[in-house]
Amino acid sequence: MIEAVGLTKRYGDKTAVYNLSFQVRPGAVTGFLGPNGSGKSTTMRMILGLDNPTAGHVTIGGYPYRKLPNAPRQVGALLDAKAVHGGRAARNHLLCLAQLSGIPARRVDEVLGVVGLQDVAKKRSKGFSLGMGQRLGIAAALLGDPQVLLFDEPVNGLDPEGILWVRNLMKALAAEGRTVFVSSHLMSEMALTADHLIVIGRGQLLADMSVTAFISANSADFARVRTPDTEPQQREKLSAALTESGGHVLPEQDGALRVTGLPLPRISDIAHDHDVRLWELSPHQASLEEAYMRMTQGAVDYRSTIDQKEGLQQPLPPGAQPPMPVPGQGQPGWYAPPPPQQGGHPFTMPPQGAPGQAPAGPYGAPGAPAAPVTAPMPPGAPGASGAGTPNPYAQPTGQAPQPPAGQAPQPPAAPAAPAPQAAAAPAPAPTSDLTKPEDPR
Repeated sequence: MIEAVGLTKRYGDKTAVYNLSFQVRPGAVTGFLGPNGSGKSTTMRMILGLDNPTAGHVTIGGYPYRKLPNAPRQVGALLDAKAVHGGRAARNHLLCLAQLSGIPARRVDEVLGVVGLQDVAKKRSKGFSLGMGQRLGIAAALLGDPQVLLFDEPVNGLDPEGILWVRNLMKALAAEGRTVFVSSHLMSEMALTADHLIVIGRGQLLADMSVTAFISANSADFARVRTPDTEPQQREKLSAALTESGGHVLPEQDGALRVTGLPLPRISDIAHDHDVRLWELSPHQASLEEAYMRMTQGAVDYRSTIDQKEGLQQPLPPGAQPPMPVPGQGQPGWYAPPPPQQGGHPFTMPPQGAPGQAPAGPYGAPGAPAAPVTAPMPPGAPGASGAGTPNPYAQPTGQAPQPPAGQAPQPPAAPAAPAPQAAAAPAPAPTSDLTKPEDPR
């Protein structure tokens, strides 16, 4: 078990970690979350004895790391995947670590097989990709078969198969009763991997609880309600009725309503009482990312600003309308609604409409015609024709464009005469290597 008590670290006038206390218990994957610069890496370095705390202390199994007997066989860590001598082969790197800790050489081949690097064991690590470096770092952490493992961003650079492998590896290690402490910025991956969360911001503890409790404490579930898009007056009537009944209604960009404070059956009854037809009434539970953003929004040090595009944006085409602002957008506590589900939506109406009518929107309502985005089709393929939007990436074929239907073909235009140019500058003479003999040919 890892236990930190009043952990504080200062660098001059900069306080990286302040009065941080937590426990990382065995048998579970504990996620370590926080914005950039919040002190996660500094905390991990103090756990491993790489940095001395200004105040407080941290122990592993009741002992500071530096006082653990044969620490590499009790604690494994991955803090920097590139902390490897580039000219050394992967197997030789692990073999050096094994010899320093009294680990038999056969264990090196075992961990190379575990991380999938047995085929490149004799290659120098300077040619490794980021994902291969991560696998080598994980192999080094597993080398001593330790009971305590620390990983800082272990899935950076891994492909989907590698991410799934790391996720299953973490869960398997925790199931064996080991202590697994993982730092990551990938909220979706933490939601699938971690059982417990420790969240810090600006060096201070913000949360120490399970994933389920964290989401429940830092988010509010809401109902997504949609009325017929062709009848906006029904949406307004329902919004007023829900507000009168104690609900909080926030319009979303696609025309739906986000309702909080009322259960789904009550929303359905209110809509029925006011003779409002519903196209969608679905519950939405916040994700770990939404809960994390809500908690840490006041502890972010590096914020992006709105991109100033004055003078760079193209003018809107004739008849186009600028996007309508959404009430509440940009204010604290407001988060963009989830994108509408595509395909298999339980509330989607079947497509309808007469020929010539605008195509149906994602919920069955007539939508505005949009320029189709189609891939180029080979000649002779079913449905291929000369009409449609041209592919902007297609190479010119030299064929004259076809005129619209009902219009006489125009003769090809004569090529424009080249503009007069000044006397052509002589081409630079090819340079040759004076140290090499001239080719006899």
